[in-house]
Amino acid sequence: MAAILYILFVLLAFLGAPLFSVLGAFAVSAFKSAGISLEAVPIEMWRLADAPALSAIPLFTFAGYLLAESNAPMRLVRFYKACLGFVPGGIAVASVILSAFFTVCTGASGVTIIALGGLLFPILLKEGYDERFSLGLVTTGGGLGVLGFMLIPSLPLILYGIIGSVSVDRLIYAGFLPSMLILLIISLYAMVVGRGIEREEARFDIREVWKGFLDAAWELAIPVVIFVGLVSGIATVSEVAVIVVIYALLVEALIKKEIDIRGIVRITMDSMQVVGGILLVLASAIAVTGYLIDQRVPMRLFELVSPHITNKYLFLVILNLFLLIVGCMMDIFSAIVVVAPMIIPIATAFGVDPVHLGVIFLANLEIGYSTPPVGLNLFLASYRFKRPIGEVYIASIPYLCLLLFALILITYLPFLSLFLPGRLAH
Repeated sequence: MAAILYILFVLLAFLGAPLFSVLGAFAVSAFKSAGISLEAVPIEMWRLADAPALSAIPLFTFAGYLLAESNAPMRLVRFYKACLGFVPGGIAVASVILSAFFTVCTGASGVTIIALGGLLFPILLKEGYDERFSLGLVTTGGGLGVLGFMLIPSLPLILYGIIGSVSVDRLIYAGFLPSMLILLIISLYAMVVGRGIEREEARFDIREVWKGFLDAAWELAIPVVIFVGLVSGIATVSEVAVIVVIYALLVEALIKKEIDIRGIVRITMDSMQVVGGILLVLASAIAVTGYLIDQRVPMRLFELVSPHITNKYLFLVILNLFLLIVGCMMDIFSAIVVVAPMIIPIATAFGVDPVHLGVIFLANLEIGYSTPPVGLNLFLASYRFKRPIGEVYIASIPYLCLLLFALILITYLPFLSLFLPGRLAH
């Protein structure tokens, strides 16, 4: 009976029914069919309130929207252009860094492509970069940052920690080296392409760097604030999120005076609509997870697949293939709340560290944003830049290959994910 219900509700979700209603209805039906009192549903949902990092979700989202709505993107572009503009591919590298920064701040790749992409795409074309290269870069850049950026936790990372009962602090540290590896690989490719572009000779000007730094110093300090707060142990993730919100409000509203009271109200409404939808899905998903655990569904799946998978490495290959499909078929938040609870017990049984699994999971979903045929960023870029979807597919293929190479390294070199948590986590 449970299997039939699961198939029915999956079909409803694919037909466009709101995910929280599908998950909630499934939880009610599943508990009732198992002869368990329906009081279990709200009780399971209430567990969400006990999640220690829950308050960080709306806070980091609000702070990210504040930054995106101000002139912070322009200031950061100026600074990174001054730092890297003299290097072949320097503007492209700056675009990669900025894209990751804004995706991790806003928690949504769509914001990065729609808002920041509209700024970066013409800059890249003006600098002489090929249209296909530039289109692929801003499309792929929208998904960078899912693993965090310079120890700034992304919204998907925090969600995974809550759903998977994994320390968010450890996940933040675990995502640092893999996220830097991805940025490095994409940046090196940009520099190789940049060497073949004819451009006016540019020189490194320390005065321009200094002016750019002074202009963007307030925004550049945000990763430092987060790093000091987490590594020193004086603040939790949620407390750091409070500090970042207050800091962003002071900078953008009082110091820079780029956002007024009406702007703050509008940004609050926009960002909290996003958060409200996520929390509805999250509460419903936790109720479903409670049922799955109660009925030993993960262990039954493990018993089903384990005879056909002889070792951990084969399991990781199959896991990556599965998650890449999930990443391009589902939005990242739905994938985390629906798929992660099923995967975690099976992966643990194969000896995969829960923190390393979290990084693998998020890396796959990050790549899924740009994976044809239905990766979300591909359609957003097609809409934003008014390009045929087939053209966006072709432009994204080189970056997809680079991201898959990074995924292999992240999957089979676990020290990339586990080195910092073992040294810094409290």
